[in-house]
Amino acid sequence: MKAKHDTREIGTEAERLAESFLIARNLRPIARNHRCRYGEIDLVMRDGAVLVFVEVRFRRSDRYGSAAETVDRRKQKRLITAARHYLKINPSNSPCRFDVIAIDGHHRIHWIQHAFALDST
Repeated sequence: MKAKHDTREIGTEAERLAESFLIARNLRPIARNHRCRYGEIDLVMRDGAVLVFVEVRFRRSDRYGSAAETVDRRKQKRLITAARHYLKINPSNSPCRFDVIAIDGHHRIHWIQHAFALDST
């Protein structure tokens, strides 16, 4: 990632990097940036029969904690609520999971599958 000051631009670039990473691992993109009043789901992907809600986090440095650590209980609750909203609009009988893609300032990607559960509120 280039050194940029615009947070939105950095986030968009991180999401593109994460999506490419997941596609290379045979996940199929379904939706990007699903927004609702409860929050936003960065990526919705399909991993075989599983619907995967992906939260992408970027941190230049882990001086104040890693990118993955920023997905705390509060953030998880918002993501779960946004995922429920997505499923209300796009009904599915597929099993679901939440993954986190954490990217650091050296472009290292840490993929946390099953980071938390739909019922972990």
